[in-house]
This record gives sequence, C-alpha cells and structure tokens, in this order.
Amino acid sequence: MRASLLAKLMLINIVVIGVVVFVAWFSIDILAADYVTSLMKEFNILPWETHRFFLGTLHQYLLRSSLIAVLLAGALSFLLIRRVLKPLSQMTDVTSKIASGDYSKRVSVTTRDEISQVAQALNRMADSLQQIEQLRKDMVANVAHELRTPLTNMRGYIEGLTDGVVPAAPENFELLQEETLRLVALVEDLLQLSKADAAMVTFQPAVVDLAEMVDTSLDLFRSAINEKAFSIVKHIQKDATFVSADRDKLMQVIHNLVDNATRYTPQGGNIAITTYPRDGAVRIEFANDCTDVTKEDMALIFERFYRGERSRSRKLGGSGIGLSIVRELVEMHGGEVGGDTDSGQVRIWFDLPV
Repeated sequence: MRASLLAKLMLINIVVIGVVVFVAWFSIDILAADYVTSLMKEFNILPWETHRFFLGTLHQYLLRSSLIAVLLAGALSFLLIRRVLKPLSQMTDVTSKIASGDYSKRVSVTTRDEISQVAQALNRMADSLQQIEQLRKDMVANVAHELRTPLTNMRGYIEGLTDGVVPAAPENFELLQEETLRLVALVEDLLQLSKADAAMVTFQPAVVDLAEMVDTSLDLFRSAINEKAFSIVKHIQKDATFVSADRDKLMQVIHNLVDNATRYTPQGGNIAITTYPRDGAVRIEFANDCTDVTKEDMALIFERFYRGERSRSRKLGGSGIGLSIVRELVEMHGGEVGGDTDSGQVRIWFDLPV
C-alpha cells in the first residue's frame, strides 16, 4: 500500500509537470511565434524560414529543459514524498505490533502536519492500550491471589474432615462458612466493579440532596458505629448540599466511603463528614482517625485490589475494590477524587460539578 501511495503521488507530480510543459509548448507555438511573425512583417523580413528556425530552436531547448525538469522534479519528489510518508510506514509497523499484542512500539513524530497528528493519536492509543493491558494483568493476578487463600483453607478443612484428621465439630464448620462468605463477598465486589464499568449505560442524573444521602448511609452502618463507639461529626454547608447526579450510583459512592471509614477507624475514633463549595463544584470529604495508612498508600488506594493495611487481612480490610468503584463512579459524573493523610488522620474526598 505504501508503494502504491508513493506511485500515486509521483504520478500526480509528473502529470502536473506535463501540464506545465504543454502550456509552455502551446504558448511558444501560438503566442510567441505569432508575436515574432508580426514583428517580421512590421520590419519587412521574410518570415517563413525564420519562423521555422525559431520554433525548431525553441522546441529543442524546451524538450531538453523539460526532460531535465522531469528528472530533477521526479528525484526531488521521490525523496521528499518518501520523507513525508515515513510516519505512515512506521504507523503500519506499529499497528501490526499492536495487533499481535505488543504495545511498546511508538511512531517517532518530527513534524507538525496532519500525518504527525495521526501519529500522535496512534501513540496515545498505544499508551492507553498498554495501560489497559497492564491493568488487566494486574487484575487477573490480584483476583487469583484473593481466591487462592480461601480456596486453599477450604480444601484443607474438607480434606481433614474427609480423612478424619479434623473433627466434624461446629467450630470447624463455622470456619468453612467464614471462608465461603469470603468468596461470596469477593464475587459480590467483582460484580459491583463490573456494574461500575458499565454504569454509563444506565446513567440517569437528577438533583439529589447530599445531606440526606449521608444520613441514609450512616443509618445503614449504625450498628458498627455504636459497637465501636465512633464519634460522628457532620459539617454540611447549606450552599453545598444539592448536586446533579445519578442517585443510585452516588449512593454507592457514599456507602463505600462510609464503609471504608468505619472499617479503618479504631475503637472510639472520630469520623468527620464535610461538604463545601469549591470552584464550580461541591466537595464532600470523609476524614477518619487512622495511623496505619502512609502517604505512599494514599497514592495507590484508588487502584483495584489495593489494600493499605499491612496484614492485607479481610477481617479488617475488604477486597480493595471499594475505592476503585468510587473513582469510576465519580469520574463518570465528571468529578474528581483524591485523598491524603496527616497527623494520624485519613481524608478522602470527591468533587461533583454543580
């Protein structure tokens, strides 16, 4: 295809040169010759021999100059067109690599024309595909890690019960039930993540009340709040209450953030929920006491399957999917998420445009 395009562009140049030569030839035969003939008549010079000599000489020089022009123009056009089409050749190679699963190749961009814009777009696409592929590999590895522990434990207990090594006592069946519930919880988390990925299809925005949604979510966790004697403080500003959002999806965001705060706040700790206006948006911030999360953790907490606690125990933390769902749902609304930690307190916030 590259050779075909090069041949077409070369043919276009040759046709243009041919038209120029034809126009010049026509001008000499008709206009210049007639002008010379009129001059000869004016000065009483016999025109015919001189006319033929004049045309023959001009034709001869025009033929030579045209041949030289075609050769020079062809060589120059070939070199310049090949230089211009070089990114297209690279793009062909890069797309072939991408099709075979290699996302590491890129097109070198040295100009600012339309072809370079296409090359830059292809490079951006390759970057996105490479990132998606890495996320896919990480997700598969993380899912395998999450499934392996409960399945291994269940297999050990079942083999022990079958061989009679482990007694068929109620406490052993309770342990099996706990491992089964861990698997059910993980599958449910994965289901929620897949729903978040496809949430844009069922996006139905409406004006919702953040204060009412926070109260509803806190009520759902009332037993855990009372059990751990949390101190809950709300600072809901009147001008930062109503936003346009899909109620169900925003409720999922707030539910996940309240769940995250109640999981990691120590016994008798503090949880503060604040809303305030910020640059054409409303920010809602969840702050809770927590000493086990570092600044390095905060840079990764929104990644799938990342858990900040050192033990990576499900008794304390979840599957590491909740905050990644928060990020996807908030970004679907056109908002932003973020977080930081300081002085033994973790703050996670998100902005929604008003």
